[in-house]
Amino acid sequence: MKWFNLVLRLFLGAVFVYAGVVKIIDPAGFAKSIGNFQILRPDQINLVAITLPWIEVVAGGLLMAGIWRRPSALLIAVMLIVFIAAVASAMHRHLNIDCGCFGTQAGTKVGLTKIMENTGMLLAAFWLIAKEKD
Repeated sequence: MKWFNLVLRLFLGAVFVYAGVVKIIDPAGFAKSIGNFQILRPDQINLVAITLPWIEVVAGGLLMAGIWRRPSALLIAVMLIVFIAAVASAMHRHLNIDCGCFGTQAGTKVGLTKIMENTGMLLAAFWLIAKEKD
């Protein structure tokens, strides 16, 4: 079980570190992706575009390093719940947009596949919250 948790921590942490880094490199592109969801007010978009990637990198890095494992997994779970809700909202409103999940280069459209990917990662985060000890 210890090895399974380690693999989950490394995978989930790496996904969030990578996703955060590519957004940090192109904050303007990420801000545009956020705006495409039509959820936040214009004055909130830049703040989220600048801070969210750093939160992803820190949470993912801590999870990979085994530091504050449960709090890091919890933070990642909360982010994933927000991401799932945002994608579901965009789908409900029939927005044909890229999710911006891995920056502007990946070009992944919002849709059921993205919700399933995020749900799988959410289940991994829940597992780590339940099984890891700090």
